[in-house]
Amino acid sequence: MASVYGISVKRIDGQETTLNQYAGKVLLLVNVASKCGLTPQYEGLEQLYNDKKDHGLEILGFPANNFLEQEPGTDEEIQQFCSINYQVDFPLFSKISVAGADKHPLYQVLTQAIPERIGEGPWWEDLVEYGLTPNPKPEVLWNFEKFLVNKQGEVVARFAPDIKADDARIVDAINAELAK
Repeated sequence: MASVYGISVKRIDGQETTLNQYAGKVLLLVNVASKCGLTPQYEGLEQLYNDKKDHGLEILGFPANNFLEQEPGTDEEIQQFCSINYQVDFPLFSKISVAGADKHPLYQVLTQAIPERIGEGPWWEDLVEYGLTPNPKPEVLWNFEKFLVNKQGEVVARFAPDIKADDARIVDAINAELAK
């Protein structure tokens, strides 16, 4: 299984880096957006981060504007929004594409590693009822899809967008990886 550590990313402050700095930590990577019905998930993600960061968890937020242009802001605007509205302290990165022809290499690795989501259910059907065409597997379905990465940088789980950070499926999976 491919590691995510060597993939180049840009922090929200514009500094180029890789995910190597997180080697040995459990990661929860989330594509985020500030104008989405799921945006309040920032609160739960921040709570999870505060509860688990001292045990080796890092939550990494990747703003994306792929879904109904629900993340239209600049990196500076996104960072300000997250800070003011949700007191986000976990690392945020520069806006990227998480689906389609211009998909960032990180999301190419993530979606290829685990094509199936845990928790896919009625929310998917709600999108269809609203006249939206969700992306087919293995593409990212919507904002706030979550990928769990183990301490070796390997993708080990993937959670549907409507699965919240305090859901037992996510918490149990994180705890299992932290215990290894």
